[in-house]
Amino acid sequence: MGSILSAEWFKLRKSKMVPLILAGPIIGLFIGLTMNSNNILAGSEINEWYISLISMNLLYALLFLPLISGVFASVICRYEHQSGGWKQLLALPVTRGKVFVAKYALIMLLVMAMQILYLCSIYVVGIMKGYSDPFPMEIVWKSILGGWLATMPLVALQLWTSIMFKSFAAPFAVNVTFTLPSILAVNSARFGPYYPWGQPFLMMNVGGDTGDVFFVPWDQLLTVVGGGFVLFFLGGYLYFQRKAV
Repeated sequence: MGSILSAEWFKLRKSKMVPLILAGPIIGLFIGLTMNSNNILAGSEINEWYISLISMNLLYALLFLPLISGVFASVICRYEHQSGGWKQLLALPVTRGKVFVAKYALIMLLVMAMQILYLCSIYVVGIMKGYSDPFPMEIVWKSILGGWLATMPLVALQLWTSIMFKSFAAPFAVNVTFTLPSILAVNSARFGPYYPWGQPFLMMNVGGDTGDVFFVPWDQLLTVVGGGFVLFFLGGYLYFQRKAV
């Protein structure tokens, strides 16, 4: 497994991944710096950091986190889709299962790196705006880790589609098609919690009950995120095992 991860990482180093990882945090930083929170904070006792966090999460978690994680999945399968790459890879003494797990693990590491950089963006916004309130470390970490956990089923689904389609554009188009309706889906109490592309926003939304783990109830975390992960991961895993190369 270690050699497979090393090989996948070597291929990613040639894929200009750094701009992709930086894109979401930079956009979040721009939103936080350009947002005018004076009217919202006037006469209120709301922690200044919360306003920036809510505003930045709205666009980052709702659109850019699902979209960029899908791009990660497409990029990590790009070399195998070119010039018979799958045949060359699977001709080596490796199992299909280990290849799938390695690709999934590497995507999740990239998403975590982007989340940590996004946390840095939140902190930079507060420093540059001169916030005097204490930094809500527990709340921010709940948002960061919650968003990362919420991408687990989504990344499994995106990796599945990236393996399925040879074209780089096809899985990206599918991802865009289902990401845009999440703006409407998250406002639905009935469908929002079960929509994979809307789960990162719900898990990062500090407007929920801060007493709950990651701002969502335990049953939703286990059934929706956990169940979605098992369903999509096993689906992609079994598809890859049977895929003709």
